[in-house]
Amino acid sequence: MLAFKEHIQKILPVGLTGSVTKIVGLTVAVSDFPAPLGSVCEIEAENGHSVEAEVIGFQGEHTLLLPYDELTGIRRGNRVKLVQSVPGIRVGDQLLGRVLDGRGQLIDGGVPVALPHRVPLHAEPTSPLSRPRIDAPLGTGIRAIDGLLTCGRGQRLGIFAGSGVGKSVLMGQMARGSTADVNVVVLVGERGREVREFIEKDLGPEGLARSVLIVATSDAPALQRLRAAFVGTAVAEFFRDQGRDVLLMMDSVTRFALAQREIGLAAGEPPATRGYPPSVFSLLPRLLERSGRNDRGSITGFYTVLVEADDANEPISDTVRGILDGHIMLSRKLAHQAHWPAVDVLASISRSMPDITTEEHRAAAAGMRQMLAAYRDSEDLISIGAYQTGSNHLVDVSLKMREQIQQYLQQGMNESAALESSIERLIGLETDRVSLAKTDSTEGAEEPVAVAGATAQ
Repeated sequence: MLAFKEHIQKILPVGLTGSVTKIVGLTVAVSDFPAPLGSVCEIEAENGHSVEAEVIGFQGEHTLLLPYDELTGIRRGNRVKLVQSVPGIRVGDQLLGRVLDGRGQLIDGGVPVALPHRVPLHAEPTSPLSRPRIDAPLGTGIRAIDGLLTCGRGQRLGIFAGSGVGKSVLMGQMARGSTADVNVVVLVGERGREVREFIEKDLGPEGLARSVLIVATSDAPALQRLRAAFVGTAVAEFFRDQGRDVLLMMDSVTRFALAQREIGLAAGEPPATRGYPPSVFSLLPRLLERSGRNDRGSITGFYTVLVEADDANEPISDTVRGILDGHIMLSRKLAHQAHWPAVDVLASISRSMPDITTEEHRAAAAGMRQMLAAYRDSEDLISIGAYQTGSNHLVDVSLKMREQIQQYLQQGMNESAALESSIERLIGLETDRVSLAKTDSTEGAEEPVAVAGATAQ
C-alpha cells in the first residue's frame, strides 16, 4: 500500500494545460505547461481533431513537444492538456498473434480485446546483482548459430549486416524455429511493403501464433519509431515476469538511433559523432540493458544493426557491439554466393558460449573455426591452383572436408534444425577431422623414410 501511495505521488494531475506558442518544423512550443519530460499530451484543434504529442525538452519558458501524427490544422493558441505523466501500455496474453503500432494500439484489424494489465513504457533495468547467470542454451533453429555461436537464455546478441543481406529473413526463421515460449518482434523503420511480407512469408502462421509484432514503418513520425522499441521491450518484460522465456528481436537498432537523432536535433541538441547527438549514445544502453534474465524468466535479445556502407566500425555499430554479449556478422560476399544463412563465423562471437556448452562441444566448434580460418588464409592460392598439397596440414584437412563443412553451415530458408542435432552433427565433423589429421600425419611420417632410403642407394 505504501509503494502504491508513493507511485501516485509521482503522477502529476492530468488537469495541467497550456497553449501553443509557435511551431518550428515538427516541434511545438507550449507556454505555461510544466509537464515532465516524456509526458504524453494532447493538442486540441478547433474542428474537434486532436493530436497526441510527447514532451522532448524545454527552451526558456517553453515546453517542447513532438507529435505522434501530422500537425495539420494546429495553430498558435490551441489548448494543450496533459494525458499521461508516466507513459505506459496495456498488455496481456491476448496480444499473442496480434500486431501493434508504435503507440501500443492494435492495427491488424482483428477483434478488439480487453487487456488486463498495464506496464510502464520506461521500466528500470534489472539490477546487476539480481540477474542470475546465463547457464542454459536457447535453440534458434539455425545450425551455424546453435553449433558455433551458441546463444544462452537471457543473452543479448547483435546481428550486423548491410542492407539486403538477409537480416529480416533470418529473424523470421528464428521466430519459427526457436525454443522460446514467446516471440516479440519489433520492426522499426521498415518499408511498409515488407511488413505484410514478413508476417505472411518469413514469420508464417506457426511463428505468428506465439508472437507479438510491434511495427513502426519508415513513414511514421520519429516518436513512433522510437517508442516502438520501448513498447516491444515492455511487452517482452511482461511475458518474462510471468515466468516465460521470451525471444525479443528488433530490426533495427540503427533506425531507432536515427529516430532519436531526429528528436534530439529538433530539441536543440548539438550534433556530436557523425551527426548523432549525445542522447543517442546514452539511450542505447537504457534500451539494450532491459533484456536479460531475472528470477522469474528471461528475455533473449537479438538486435539487428544496419551497417552503413558495410563499415562495422561506424559509431552505432561500434557502440552496440560494446554493449551486447556477442555479435553475429552477416557477409555480403557469402550472400552473393547463395550461401544461406550468410553468417561469417570467423567474424562473429558469442561471449556466453563457454558457460553453456560442454567441453566436447567447444572443442568441436574450435576445430571448425580452425579449418575455416586455414581455408580463408589460403583461399587465393587455392582459387588459382597454386596451393601445393602438404604445405599446410590444416588446409589439407579443410579441403578434404570442404563439402561437409558447407553442408553444415548452410540450410534452407524454410528449414529448422534442432539444437541437439546441430551439436551432435558438429561433434561428428570434429571426429572426422581428427581421424583425417591422424591419417595425414601417419602418411607424412612414412614418406620421408622412403625418400631417405632412395637417396642412400
